[in-house]
Amino acid sequence: MDNEFHQFTNADPEYIDGVLLKIQRSFNIRFDNEGLKNVRTLRNLCDVIVNKINQEHEDSCSTQHAFYLLRNVIASTTGTDRCSITPHTKLANIFPREHRLQIVEDIENELGFQTSLLQPKQWVIVLFSLTLLASFAGIFYSWPIGAVGVLASVAGLKLAGKFGKEMHLKTVGDMANKISRDVNLKAKRSSSVNKNEVEQKVRELFANELNLQPIVVKRNQHF
Repeated sequence: MDNEFHQFTNADPEYIDGVLLKIQRSFNIRFDNEGLKNVRTLRNLCDVIVNKINQEHEDSCSTQHAFYLLRNVIASTTGTDRCSITPHTKLANIFPREHRLQIVEDIENELGFQTSLLQPKQWVIVLFSLTLLASFAGIFYSWPIGAVGVLASVAGLKLAGKFGKEMHLKTVGDMANKISRDVNLKAKRSSSVNKNEVEQKVRELFANELNLQPIVVKRNQHF
């Protein structure tokens, strides 16, 4: 671009539209006329971008999408007829106890993440938890014995968790709902939006694409 714009008002609207396209690609979002209707300043635009990013994360995995994904994985892993799998299908019917550990492991490998579907029997958890507490208390009387008890309890809990076969969910729909919640929670945690970083990126795009003097690109700058 040969011209150097010293004010936003000097820039051709087509160039502004080009910057907006770059912004959409940079933040992996899509603007709509309704969302841009009340945008008057750079700060307004940054607020719209942050809201769009948050909305994308909230909609990243619906329960329906999670069900279709889970149904396909169960069908390919267990050989179950896909059409016979509904949200009301009992997990115990498609995950027989004798092969449950291997089936769930195969499903998690296909999904690419752990489902935390299986757990030990409740009495096993309670037993090792009480032993762990007693071992901590025992350290004050005999630290070698207490330390051994702590290590044994922790190892017992880990082994129980690894080989537990109890399911705390009953249906495929329950499992799909849990997957949806877990995926969305992980997305929110790993992609928190820093408004200052968003603003800095937007200012850089306008300055570079419109050949603006950096001092011109302010948060209260009107378009």
